Amino acid sequence: MAFAAAGAWAQGVGLSGPALAPGTSNPMGAPEPVRPTITTPYDGAIAAYRAGRVDEALGVTDEALKTDPRNAQLRFLRGVILAERGRTDEAVTMFRGMTEDFPELPEPYNNLAVIHAGRGEWEAARQALEQSVRAVPTYALAHENLGDIHLQLAARAYEQAGRLDARNQSTRSKLALARELIGRVQAVPPDSRNPRPGAQPPPQVTPR
Repeated sequence: MAFAAAGAWAQGVGLSGPALAPGTSNPMGAPEPVRPTITTPYDGAIAAYRAGRVDEALGVTDEALKTDPRNAQLRFLRGVILAERGRTDEAVTMFRGMTEDFPELPEPYNNLAVIHAGRGEWEAARQALEQSVRAVPTYALAHENLGDIHLQLAARAYEQAGRLDARNQSTRSKLALARELIGRVQAVPPDSRNPRPGAQPPPQVTPR
């Protein structure tokens, strides 16, 4: 099943917006997180990334983080690149560190969940996505991914029920429906609004 990520998972690299001014509330009444400002090294790294010069982007990011290790934009981009490169253990470390340092940002939780989902770690993915929507209840991408995770968990629950009671026709019918829906979800094309991860820049707001 294809999941949507901010960056490698969900089409859109940068901490997503639109963000409101610090201290204001989103339409659901939840306070918007105060997001970090974009930095010059990030501008260079994201430009290289969008142009397909991923190794260059990673090099710029790594160098800039030596002097600015808490830069959320650079850390997030580095996590996205590592995940794309298949260096998932390093990406997990990067995103997990961001959830500890910036628990108000939903995107690191979301991208951490995609890695768990790619490994078949459905429960860990669910927990990460629930943390994402707790951080920002209006973060639609995490809600979408959470729905996909629940489909996978439902199918696995029906499979287990079928193993425990092979004569249960209801379980078999529900499992067939779950698998059919998963197949349909997999056939849905990705959101075409952002053809390449990173197509949309992150918002600029007042830093903490």
